[in-house]
Amino acid sequence: MAFIDYYKVLGLEKTSTQEEVKKAYRKLARKFHPDLNPNDQEAKRKFQEINEANEVLSDPEKRKKYDQYGENWEHSEEFEKAQKARNASSRGSSYGSTSYQGGSDFGDTDFSSFFESMFGGSGFGSQRSQRKTKGEDYSAVLKLKLEDVYTSHYETLQVGNQKIRINIPAGVENGQMIRLKGFGAPSQNGGNNGDLLVTFQIEEHPEFIRKGNDLYKILELDLFTAVLGGEVFVKTFEGKSKIKVSPGAQNSTTIRLKGKGFPVYKKEGVFGDLYITYSIKIPINLTTEQKDSFTQLSKLFKASHE
Repeated sequence: MAFIDYYKVLGLEKTSTQEEVKKAYRKLARKFHPDLNPNDQEAKRKFQEINEANEVLSDPEKRKKYDQYGENWEHSEEFEKAQKARNASSRGSSYGSTSYQGGSDFGDTDFSSFFESMFGGSGFGSQRSQRKTKGEDYSAVLKLKLEDVYTSHYETLQVGNQKIRINIPAGVENGQMIRLKGFGAPSQNGGNNGDLLVTFQIEEHPEFIRKGNDLYKILELDLFTAVLGGEVFVKTFEGKSKIKVSPGAQNSTTIRLKGKGFPVYKKEGVFGDLYITYSIKIPINLTTEQKDSFTQLSKLFKASHE
């Protein structure tokens, strides 16, 4: 299989921050999602590459190994064990003033030849042919509502002839992928089973807009509450919260309810914020008496400002 540059896949540099990795992944995952590109095999392939790149680069430990060993990062433990063994052997072969020249350290490029000898390459065809290969990965899309992922829960997936019950952590995002080890296709030569890649597709909510861990909501205020102030109740995913409206509230004013947003993925008890934007509702279809009252009020207001 040809080497895939994960940084290039996400359009990043090695110096990119974890936040930049996250943003790039979200943008590309939406663009190449299979549901938005039906029957497009190239988009499907690209989507899998994006998820694979994100899985490695979003994990600091995996990223560190990838940066050091490149395409062979998954076999870094084998190399490090062999390096320790070789160093120990070299130290044991040094006597007096005569130093063993077999080499006590691997050079900058030695690990690539090591991987070639261990996992296949020129001159090692027999070892390569005997290497057990992993089974093919399966992909699945799980459609959920926004309220479904507000709390952790279990879902059952039908994959082939088997049903798989998986735990959905609170706070997963639209387009996010998780990897379930060993639930893919069986190997053809005795290797490990492939994995199951589950991508979450989360429906838009009729009342809330989610941006990261924050929620946004439009709250209609009647004209009298906006002018005189008062208390109103706003719906959240945890029930109703009471907010105090100051007199003279203006249209499009935004207030923040701290900790009333969405749960942060895999951070128990940590939540984003809820932002409420006022939309002042102007009364319509007034009766003649109501119009006269507003006219009188208008006159009083103008007189007080002359």
